[in-house]
Amino acid sequence: MSDESGRVRRMWHLCEPLHAVVYYAPEAFEEAAALGYATGERWPSYFAWRAAPLGAVDADRVTGTFHSFSPRMVGAYVPAVWSVAFPDAVLAARARAVDRAYRALFGDRVDGPELAEAAELARRAASAADVTGRPLAAAAAVLPWPDEPHVALWHAATILREHRGDGHVTALIEAGLDPVESLVSFAAVGAARPEVFASRGWSEAEWSAGGGRLMERGLQEEDGTATDAGHLLRADVERRTDELAAGPWAALDAAQRERLSELLGPLWVDVIGSGLLPSENTLGIGKV
Repeated sequence: MSDESGRVRRMWHLCEPLHAVVYYAPEAFEEAAALGYATGERWPSYFAWRAAPLGAVDADRVTGTFHSFSPRMVGAYVPAVWSVAFPDAVLAARARAVDRAYRALFGDRVDGPELAEAAELARRAASAADVTGRPLAAAAAVLPWPDEPHVALWHAATILREHRGDGHVTALIEAGLDPVESLVSFAAVGAARPEVFASRGWSEAEWSAGGGRLMERGLQEEDGTATDAGHLLRADVERRTDELAAGPWAALDAAQRERLSELLGPLWVDVIGSGLLPSENTLGIGKV
């Protein structure tokens, strides 16, 4: 990994948990329940929170932009989420959820100068993101910036992670990996156990078929582990993802990027230490 790739990936590792809080925090489930969403599982609110910037889109649009979920799973929740609440109401509730969750996690620091400084630096990077051809990032980028620094920090982290995610989909397509193959190949290099990826809704038969196609390409062994070629391909995908994610960070000079890392570090520790996020995840954070 090059130094630049490492720096870009480090910023992703710091920003991703700050974004992901909204999918797991009790305050977010409370706001979702107030809208009328079932909260016995996280998926109704997940699809509502994440897809709302796109508008009241159909299942095909969500399947295409989210990439890793099976069409069958997406169809179980979309477009039904919009019959519970319209996207504008979802976005307002999402902002309330972030405000409450961050206040619970960070306490008085949400009103402090260091968080405001972090929000300003992150906003500078997010505002520089070229969202052409990046549907999730583009949808997030046109939303109004929140007035409160802590909610603005979340919004910046969201634009940056969706920008990276859209680029990651591009890298996977360039590598010739379809949605299920993307997950199977990631599990094969040890990013997470295959059981973790079951959350994306693919059947055992679909997973097995994806593995078979990877074997035909010489990318996977019979035991489900990656071959040397499989490891190289996935490393190439991550390197390409870093390249495609680098643009926004050029808006900050080296000292500003280092300062932002310093400011985000304690927040990252609080989020990880809260136990809200799963220790093993489908994004491979901590593994790639």
